[in-house]
Amino acid sequence: MTTSSEIQRLIVVTGASTGVGASAARELARQGFHVLAGVRRDRDADVIRSTGIEPVILDITKSEHVEALAARVADDPRALHALVNNAGVQVNAPVEVLPMTEWRRAFEVNLFGHIAVTQALLPALLRSKGRVINISSVGGKFAMATYGAYAGAKFALEAVSDSLRREVAPLGVQVVVVEPGGVRTEMAARGVETANHLAAQMTPEQDERYGSLVQANNKLMTSGTASGLTADAAARVIARAVTTRRPRTRYTAGRDAALIMRLGRMLSDRTLDRVLAANLRRHYPKGAVGR
Repeated sequence: MTTSSEIQRLIVVTGASTGVGASAARELARQGFHVLAGVRRDRDADVIRSTGIEPVILDITKSEHVEALAARVADDPRALHALVNNAGVQVNAPVEVLPMTEWRRAFEVNLFGHIAVTQALLPALLRSKGRVINISSVGGKFAMATYGAYAGAKFALEAVSDSLRREVAPLGVQVVVVEPGGVRTEMAARGVETANHLAAQMTPEQDERYGSLVQANNKLMTSGTASGLTADAAARVIARAVTTRRPRTRYTAGRDAALIMRLGRMLSDRTLDRVLAANLRRHYPKGAVGR
């Protein structure tokens, strides 16, 4: 007789409090998986808890949380089918003005935390011949102005994903990268709020150099998010990466992501610089001169 534990498999989704992570957890639970949904607060756990979704308190930058997650997975009789590394923070500021503490925070959450969770859960994934789904971004391939820290971490995540894929493919574990463009979630609004907070700390000289650029970028981020994918649509791309028998190594999510990737392959760096600058220039404050 086949037991439910033999049929149902586990999925871990980090950053599942809101947005794409929460939508991915719900979509995967709907498809029959038991989802361990990483959230940072008890109130977030209360919101997402439902049939097939078990919230776990998880700050991926805290080793004790990561160790507790690994123990929870190890104690479960069900196989771990996939780890979805989704947690992230948006940090936007010019390279010159972003404090080193913020650089480190961006890399801790958007890169090192994912590596820590992956290391902790790889033994279970090797046993089950499961897969790792790393949620990157178009910013993992193209770094726009003020995206140095965010894109830097995402570029690194892309490289780590390639290296990991080549290490564990012979062992039966698949590694997939998902690269969303604009998605209608709270992340962009939090990113604008953070950008404004960081901009308020600039010196007068820095404000003269970059103030209009920051304002333009905030407007572009807001408009791009408003016209982007819904979180549910992005979640369906993630679910495809999780469930497809032979997944591609990379999936884009959204028309803007597909277009930017295509342009990046076709255009030289200088030409792409001009295209991105022209797109940003439309959002500069009246009277300001975009570079």
